Amino acid sequence: MDKETGMAQLRPSRSDAKSPLHEHDAELVEQALDLFRLHLEDKDPTIGQMQLPSDLNSALEGLLSPEGAGLSGALKAFKEIIEPSLISCSSPRFLSFIPSAPSQASILFDAVVSAANLNGISWIENSGVIAAENQILSLLAAYAGLPPGAGGCFVGGGTAGNLSSLATARREAERRAISPRNAERYRVAVSDQTHSSVSNSLRLLNMEPLVVPTEDYRMTGAALRQAISSLGDGDILAAVVATAGSTNLGVIDDLSGIADAARETGTWFHVDAAYGGGALFADTARPLFKGIEHADSLVIDPHKLLFTPYDCSALIYRDPSLARDAHTQHAAYLDPMHNNQDQEWNPSDYAHHMSRRARGLPLWFSMAVHGIDAYCQAVERTLEMAQYAARRIRETEHLSLLREPDLSIVAFRREGWTESSYYAWSRKLQEDQLAFILPSRVGDSPMVRLAFVNPLTSFHLIDTILSTTEGQSP
Repeated sequence: MDKETGMAQLRPSRSDAKSPLHEHDAELVEQALDLFRLHLEDKDPTIGQMQLPSDLNSALEGLLSPEGAGLSGALKAFKEIIEPSLISCSSPRFLSFIPSAPSQASILFDAVVSAANLNGISWIENSGVIAAENQILSLLAAYAGLPPGAGGCFVGGGTAGNLSSLATARREAERRAISPRNAERYRVAVSDQTHSSVSNSLRLLNMEPLVVPTEDYRMTGAALRQAISSLGDGDILAAVVATAGSTNLGVIDDLSGIADAARETGTWFHVDAAYGGGALFADTARPLFKGIEHADSLVIDPHKLLFTPYDCSALIYRDPSLARDAHTQHAAYLDPMHNNQDQEWNPSDYAHHMSRRARGLPLWFSMAVHGIDAYCQAVERTLEMAQYAARRIRETEHLSLLREPDLSIVAFRREGWTESSYYAWSRKLQEDQLAFILPSRVGDSPMVRLAFVNPLTSFHLIDTILSTTEGQSP
């Protein structure tokens, strides 16, 4: 047997290359598309109910077997066990945490991103995809007033964005420090309302918070200056973190005053606008963000106020080269990605990740379909809901508004209710499938917060929810 004949026998023919995991299954496609259409067509999905772990574990037992449950068995398990336990954050009745209300165009294109299995880490692999993502990043940067050349990448959420930006800030602080080895600790100025992910990021990065007290839940430039003056000789201030839309109350910090204080000390200025940044598209809200244009780094989550599926967060740097210096990974197999770094853009160089979905593409597609004006109108609608709810609360004798809403979060208390009353009321709303609203707290006091993100939430629903607070405690 000659060499060529032997090699030919070793090569499998096209018909020999089989895998049940990868073969086209027309029935599976049709069934999945039917399920997909049902979710797309349901404008007001039921809230759903949380299930007990023991019940779910028992119901799912045996489904992952050596031979599998087959298409019918797997779909039956999803429809009868998993789906009834889903709490639909896309429902107009979901008003807790920060909901998500993705447009249909973004949902459809998110499915395309999954079907194409795009790995958006490098220009070499998906240059067109990254160019489209960069177009959206440039648009967000422009709305924030950042200069041309600002850029970054899309990450999974504000938590990943905050961690990556603060890692860049620490790298810059180390680079600029005269003798970093003599520093006792790196500090980051945060407020007492800063998102929990920032505290966790500081722990992971071995930095400590410098907590700045707030006035009316808002950090100011004056309070920041006072806190900075208390730093010890061994402290290096690596960054200042301002919040543009706090998660609990939706408050925007004194961005202009904080930016001035950060510039005076030559400190990295990071703005966590994960929730609130989408409101830059609303003419009525944009003046509240004055000072954001001075940010060295910025996080905006389109899966919140810009109507994109989870998980999609825009991480933007004023000077992307500083992030590239902090995050670029080097290995022999990665070197080809960096041969033409001046002209090519690798999202893996701007955050603590490597493999990543092309998260920004659904937003790009939806905005290309509908236009920027449609987004501006939808964001304005959510702000109108918040103003309406605040007015109705002020007009209701037994309710008290915690503060006037900056954006689309409305917080209030019900006179005479204890913490258990709020929880009983919340459970009744969910049992009746009227709304999903969880109690929260400010300091030691319980309260209710309504987070409006879905433009399909109606004024009538707001009235109905508020009317359920009448009468005695639940």
